[in-house]
Amino acid sequence: GKTGRVYGALTSLLTTLKGLPLAYNKDMQEDKEMFFDAADTVLACVQLFNGMLKSLKFNKENMEHSAAGGFTNATDAADYLVGKGVPFRDAHSIVGQLVLYCIDKGIALDDMTLEEYKAISPVFENDVYDAIAISTCVEKRNTIGAPGPEVMKKTIEAYRDYLGK
Repeated sequence: GKTGRVYGALTSLLTTLKGLPLAYNKDMQEDKEMFFDAADTVLACVQLFNGMLKSLKFNKENMEHSAAGGFTNATDAADYLVGKGVPFRDAHSIVGQLVLYCIDKGIALDDMTLEEYKAISPVFENDVYDAIAISTCVEKRNTIGAPGPEVMKKTIEAYRDYLGK
């Protein structure tokens, strides 16, 4: 949609500028249409986005359910095994087996019983459920751009300061 239109204007603008001979600027009149069309499109989108954000409501239950899908906690299961002394290569292989097992059974990693975990690797203990809980997975990610609560608070504060200026 609108992204394609703006990218198209950018591509046209860059192509026009690339084809300009040195010190010849008569073709610069060709850049105005693309530039202003892209600017108008972006401004219209920002206005719509502003209205959308003001009325936005989150369905926390749906978000949590969606976050748990697709084995998003598989890396955390591997990290759990590494924390128990399993070499990463082996942990990766074990988690691959877990995921295949879950796909075959139509379940998620946190739906497996401890006995099912232990059948694949005896290293697993009851604390695996805490390690692969989606809330734990999110909280552990505290680098810039990650979803961890602390880094998100700092990011939000930084943008509020920036927008307030």
